[in-house]
Amino acid sequence: MSPERTASVGPAVYTKVMGDNNRYDLAVIGSGPGGQKAAIAAAKLGKRVAVIERGRELGGVCVNTGTIPSKTLREAVLYLTGMSQRELYGASYRVKADIGPADLLARTHHVITRENEVVRSQLQRNRVDTFAGLGSFVDAHTIAIDEPTRGERITIEADKIVIAVGTAPRRPDGVEFDGYRVMDSDSILELKFIPSSMVVVGAGVIGIEYASMFAALGTKVTVVEKRPTMLDFCDREVVDDLMFHLRDLAVTFRFGEEVTEVAVGRNGTVTTLESGKRIPAEAVMYSAGRTGLTEPLNLEAAGLEADARNRIFVDDNYQTKVDHIYAVGDVIGFPALAATSMDQGRIAAYHAFGEPTSTLTALQPIGIYSIPEVSYVGATEADLTKDAIPYEVGVSRYRELARGQLAGDSAGVLKLLVSTEDLRLLGVHIFGTSATELVHIGQAVMGCGGTVEYLVDAVFNYPTMSEAYKVAALDVMNKIRALRNFS
Repeated sequence: MSPERTASVGPAVYTKVMGDNNRYDLAVIGSGPGGQKAAIAAAKLGKRVAVIERGRELGGVCVNTGTIPSKTLREAVLYLTGMSQRELYGASYRVKADIGPADLLARTHHVITRENEVVRSQLQRNRVDTFAGLGSFVDAHTIAIDEPTRGERITIEADKIVIAVGTAPRRPDGVEFDGYRVMDSDSILELKFIPSSMVVVGAGVIGIEYASMFAALGTKVTVVEKRPTMLDFCDREVVDDLMFHLRDLAVTFRFGEEVTEVAVGRNGTVTTLESGKRIPAEAVMYSAGRTGLTEPLNLEAAGLEADARNRIFVDDNYQTKVDHIYAVGDVIGFPALAATSMDQGRIAAYHAFGEPTSTLTALQPIGIYSIPEVSYVGATEADLTKDAIPYEVGVSRYRELARGQLAGDSAGVLKLLVSTEDLRLLGVHIFGTSATELVHIGQAVMGCGGTVEYLVDAVFNYPTMSEAYKVAALDVMNKIRALRNFS
């Protein structure tokens, strides 16, 4: 191999292979969860792999501006506000009286730095070459890399290519984003002050997560959503519970409304809705969808194109219409989750090099990191009703669990949807503390084709939140037994 040198971009160090030895078995554009796992999977197969990252640090959107920062910010909010302990110690309980941006972002920056190091270490251990710069196609096998520090351009060639560039927040035309009064989900991570009032535009997952965080901080939040409801893919009872909780934190919802103008003044903003309503607030955060970061890639040179939201179409193996080029992660659209992106990257790499693999399982958990959390796996009641599948519901409320009392969470609930014909577990829906952790128990039972009888007979540690499964299982079995007694 020809001599190496390093290029430093910010704190990150990227290994760059110089000279004529610039051909790779696999080139990955983007170092987020999908790109990272694709690169490592190919390296484990003995392939020579390169990763190209345009950002200052490895880890992509997930580590630097998306999943990790927002979830770390949530943990900081929960801790500093004492939100989860208020039922035990009173509504006025707080760990810190005056919470500022520095308090919240210190933890975020610490975790991001550590995650950057983890990604860098994993790629280095697997001898994956990393390039700092903006990658773009020269042709279907050649990628040009423009380095930001030296203004250099180098090219590499690859037999196989994986596109994993991720997405960026969509910024509607006519809205002036200044990063101070008007922000998106990226710029809010550089928050300059904690607003006393805020308008959140969009009641999707990201919008609701941030609305709940700022409500916990004491910000008066107004959520504007053009659809008639929020999180319409979730169980309606769980969504109602979340809405009730957020309203209790003084969150106002404006459904069926569309923003026509955001005016910025000396002391704040005024958001005008199509209905004529005007909402004053110190800040506005837009969460109006995301678009793929494919524009700089020069896809046409590789024989590819993107849709109206800059996403790339792929088949079940994450293969684009150009056979040797794959795409994974948020850039291909739904479900756009870090967890699924990781498996997409691995499966794409295996398929590219003929390694036997199965497709991504249909049974995927969804997690919403609001305060409190929401998570589910499997079918909703609406799904089962639409498909005329008979079922019964088992419920466990956190206030009935010793661990729920210990955690200070009396609002939480776990729902099991069970087939009345064969007792199979059809869906699990959780609202409350540790929902995104607890859901995996139900996922495992469902993935093995298990029935609710397993949960009835299983012994769970006491006191734990996991006990909720047994309580809900007994509840649904009592209901099914009563039904059979009347049959």
